[in-house]
Amino acid sequence: MGAVTTVDRGPGDRAPKQDRSRATRQRLLEAAVACLAEHGWAGSTVSVVAERAGVSRGAAQHHFPTREDLFTAAVEYVAEERSLALRALFPQGAAGDRQAVVSALVDLYTGPLFRAALHLWVAASNEEQLRPRVTELEARVGRETHRIAVELLGADESRPGVRETVQGLLDMARGLGLANLLTDDRPRRERVVTQWAALLEETLGRPATG
Repeated sequence: MGAVTTVDRGPGDRAPKQDRSRATRQRLLEAAVACLAEHGWAGSTVSVVAERAGVSRGAAQHHFPTREDLFTAAVEYVAEERSLALRALFPQGAAGDRQAVVSALVDLYTGPLFRAALHLWVAASNEEQLRPRVTELEARVGRETHRIAVELLGADESRPGVRETVQGLLDMARGLGLANLLTDDRPRRERVVTQWAALLEETLGRPATG
């Protein structure tokens, strides 16, 4: 028998199978969120998502056997991405710059991850199988957002009214995110951020130290 010849199949074919599988799964999750935004729950079938992701229906069902499996995973994906974005804020600390913290939080709520989450909320409001998972994950993200906001603002929640003030900031940021779905009114948003930062300085006092 002759010697076995090793064929160089190129960088793409040499990529580990698990990496390709992970990339396919990622494309499917991103496509699922985008389809919800464009077509709503009724129009977001596995076939539609697979086509948008550029994979076969069979490949999609290999990763997610049912539509509920796919969109439950999409909920988890968006929640995790939002948590990662939160944890990436001011990795070296905010250095007492509360206006920068308010601005960064508002930017999170006016960015694409919040839009994706909002579409999932709407889908879950009409889909019993999605609702419990969305509710659970949103509660987790909400707690994490509040905790990180308290830390970055140097807020002392043992003082009366401080916890409610921080929660009010997050509610305000969410409201600005909803308004931003219809029109990008950045100048007005910047004025609101400046005013909220001033209110926080007055209400929270000096940043708490660990």
